[in-house]
Amino acid sequence: MSTIGKGARAEQKGQKPLILWMTGLSGAGKSTIANRIEEKLWRCGHHTMLLDGDNLRFGLNGDLAFMDADRIENIRRTSEVARLMLEAGLIVICSLISPFRRERMLARRLVGADEFLEVFVDAPLDVCQRRDPKGLYARALAGEIPNFTGISSPYERPEAPEIHLRTDIADVDALADQVLEELRRRGATTCGA
Repeated sequence: MSTIGKGARAEQKGQKPLILWMTGLSGAGKSTIANRIEEKLWRCGHHTMLLDGDNLRFGLNGDLAFMDADRIENIRRTSEVARLMLEAGLIVICSLISPFRRERMLARRLVGADEFLEVFVDAPLDVCQRRDPKGLYARALAGEIPNFTGISSPYERPEAPEIHLRTDIADVDALADQVLEELRRRGATTCGA
């Protein structure tokens, strides 16, 4: 066991470690906003790590498919990695569809409510389908992709997220600033103040 704790690591970095758990449908804008948040925090001197669902599927979670059990395991593994990074004193930005409330709640319980902010990146399904940067919705509607969240697999909307971002009515900078404002309110950053 390490003799240096999370508090000492956070103090050295001059920040309050926490997890921003960004959830929403494919095409809602999670990765775009997550990247912008990380850029803004980095410019303010914060130590961050972005865990993006697509990138995790190429490495750590590359052996998982998209059945419910695999989605659950995807969230479990990501939660454990995020927890380790939190212990290192980082601000961890997790950007995953994470369709099931139960798994998001388990991720929260793993670290504690005061270190976990659920960020609902919300856009109506038709907006996500129009954006469809990878052509996934068209393929799912054609039956080429089974178990596609929002089409043939459910997405359970957050019931009480700490932050609710509407990507169909605001731009990426305004939404990133909304997140930073909540982080300032919680004493996690003075970035942008």
